[in-house]
Amino acid sequence: MKRNLWLGFVLALLAGMAWMGRSGINSARAAAPAKNVFTPDGIQYGPAPAFVQPGAELAVLEGNPMAASGDYTVRLKMPAGYRIAPHWHPKRENVTVISGTFKVGMGDHFDESSMSSFPAGSFAYLDPDMHHYAMASGEVVVQIHGMAPVQFNYINPEDDPSRKR
Repeated sequence: MKRNLWLGFVLALLAGMAWMGRSGINSARAAAPAKNVFTPDGIQYGPAPAFVQPGAELAVLEGNPMAASGDYTVRLKMPAGYRIAPHWHPKRENVTVISGTFKVGMGDHFDESSMSSFPAGSFAYLDPDMHHYAMASGEVVVQIHGMAPVQFNYINPEDDPSRKR
């Protein structure tokens, strides 16, 4: 009898906690400021920065990627065939493929035949100083997050688009 009473108490407690947790989550969603919530059709893109080739578009979702420090999250929208020449970053880069197929290669020379393809939903992180290059297979959107400031160091300085503008 005591066992059944104890079991009933535990089940009632768990049910109450689940209800409170669910109502707490709903309240948090309702109270979330609109500036911190993004839907795909509400993201506003603008021209990409000068350190990548013209043609891509960038949306800053969080932080300032060019600040001296702090977290940032951006989305980069690239047209089919868009290329990013071999480069490296002094800080870790975290990349999620939102749509399309993103092709990435490792090394100092752009070699399309050695690139790996990453479909939507893929995630990768590149540690500091990893030499890599990328290409959009069809239109691609990637989300990149990390610690500011963002810095591109091209293996071949002639590949740096900011030097040509």
